[in-house]
Amino acid sequence: MTAHDLFTEEYIEAALMAHVELEPVSADQVVAGSPMTGAQVLATFGDNEIGVWEMTVGTMWDVEVDETFLVLAGSARVTRGDGSVMEIVPGSFVTLVADERTEWVVSDFVRKIYCA
Repeated sequence: MTAHDLFTEEYIEAALMAHVELEPVSADQVVAGSPMTGAQVLATFGDNEIGVWEMTVGTMWDVEVDETFLVLAGSARVTRGDGSVMEIVPGSFVTLVADERTEWVVSDFVRKIYCA
């Protein structure tokens, strides 16, 4: 079973309806603006979880975990450690690898469902 298989209609609906508490991004991760992020776990199975994550407008860097996600709302430009750039919009399906450094430039509030 893949992460894509786990993003069922039930989990997607739960992710769209979930209330996520947002907190300011740590100052050492902020590149521009005043971004805020938050996450809510929807389910766990073994060592993995499915959840919803949000980020407000702004720019931050992050060090990733092994994760696959589906963008539900918003838009952003994500620059990966190798310099490649992804423009993500609703429907974008992305896989990130552990220890990869990314930079997120969010132009429109982002909400994604993830499996990590």
